[in-house]
Amino acid sequence: MALDPTREQLIRERLSFYRELGIGPLYRREVAEEQPLLRPSAVDPIEANGATSSATEGSFDSGSQQHAAFAQDDTPQTVIAYEDHAALLKIILDDIGPNCQRCKLAKLGRKQIVFGTGDPNAELMFVGEGPGADEDEQGLPFVGRAGQLLNNMIAAMGLKREQVYIANIVKCRPPGNRTPERDECDTCSPFLMRQIRVIRPKVIVALGATAAKNLLAVNDSMASLRGRFYDFSPPRATDGDKPFHCKLAVTYHPAFLLRDPRQKGEAWKDLQMVMKELGLKAPEKK
Repeated sequence: MALDPTREQLIRERLSFYRELGIGPLYRREVAEEQPLLRPSAVDPIEANGATSSATEGSFDSGSQQHAAFAQDDTPQTVIAYEDHAALLKIILDDIGPNCQRCKLAKLGRKQIVFGTGDPNAELMFVGEGPGADEDEQGLPFVGRAGQLLNNMIAAMGLKREQVYIANIVKCRPPGNRTPERDECDTCSPFLMRQIRVIRPKVIVALGATAAKNLLAVNDSMASLRGRFYDFSPPRATDGDKPFHCKLAVTYHPAFLLRDPRQKGEAWKDLQMVMKELGLKAPEKK
């Protein structure tokens, strides 16, 4: 049976991953009927306290919803069926493993992997720096004070948190919430790139300098990075992969906006630029 180009690309990526681990050779087993044996696990919303306010320029209040990450599915899988984005994200999560030891963050006090959360088919994706204490505790990105502000930035754009996808450059909390180091970012980045290739968003918003510099491979200041779109294409896993392109915008990290609320107006300008690209309108004031 002939494979469509997207499925063939994903299979190539998975086989490349196995080759890097020294596993192989692999063969395809014919089955009587194709079954989606790898199922995405349920995603349950977590209600946050407080209601989201109306969007005003330079003002993002706390509140809105938070979203649960994928639960573990302990069902043994013998055949992988590439059916949907949720299942493909689950493959990446399984590849990382519940106790990843690939970089030194595993031995520096982190409790768990913080993979990502949201709509696997989202047109808009936010990428932050790394998990903090609240995120490390709950296993979800952006659930602390900065997360409450991000919720309302999303609501100001006329969206709900569960309509976007949220992830970080690194998936483990750096000790003391320090900035992730270069080797830590380089180790974790391939998994983020795989997430991006699966989700295929129209726009990515890099939250803060660390996310922007790692995604764009530049070392410029926030002042020079903001205010325009970049053409972004995540590196391909294999030479056979087809490239994927999207727009990338840079804005301030919500944690920075909590420390310096005067910059909320500038962040709102960045979000309005993204809204125009996506054809979004801010909700009307009540």
